[in-house]
Amino acid sequence: MIPASSRDGSAGTRIATRLREAILTGAYAPGARIRQEDIAEEFGASRLPVREALRILESDGLVTLIANTGAWVSHLSLAECQEMYQIRERIEPLLLRYSLPQLSAETLDRLQELADEMQAGSNVETFLHLDREFHLLSYTGATTSMLGDTVRRLWNSTQHYRRAFTVLIGPDHNQAVHYEHQLLVGALRRGDGEDAERVLSGHIRRTRLELSKHPELFADA
Repeated sequence: MIPASSRDGSAGTRIATRLREAILTGAYAPGARIRQEDIAEEFGASRLPVREALRILESDGLVTLIANTGAWVSHLSLAECQEMYQIRERIEPLLLRYSLPQLSAETLDRLQELADEMQAGSNVETFLHLDREFHLLSYTGATTSMLGDTVRRLWNSTQHYRRAFTVLIGPDHNQAVHYEHQLLVGALRRGDGEDAERVLSGHIRRTRLELSKHPELFADA
């Protein structure tokens, strides 16, 4: 148990961090109810920091709060997921364009390491963790007031469906993903923003089109 802090904001942030990790790694399924009293007991905290944590997670796109009712892990319908992916297709290449001029040689080397690790591995959770690090790292050169936060929220909202899809297709059918990661690193190393944007847009679009073939992944949404 995490001891409660005398500062509710600090405790709320700490609880949010742990709950965020649990949701993103699939410990909570989409649509699962999150009971404040259970969370307070688990973390040895009062209700106040738990409520603050849930508000943080709501802003992250991970939790849906309904007044006087409770909190649930956010879930998507197929149509909502398709819309989010179409938004991602358009705005993530823009964020990458902003980021590219500021990416250091060390960051580019790390992106290559991540691409190679994903290609060499087969564990779904490891892949999802590395894939998230890879793409979000590629955006770290950008300084934006809204775009970066919007992209992270969209990544959070679609995480469960990426996991379900990755499990469904299996590692043997994931070679196109690895190929695209390698192409993206190559374009970034050349400083070719136009090619990097094209590869990234196609990368996101291909996942969207594949997800559309599997409406059963959204049956509970």
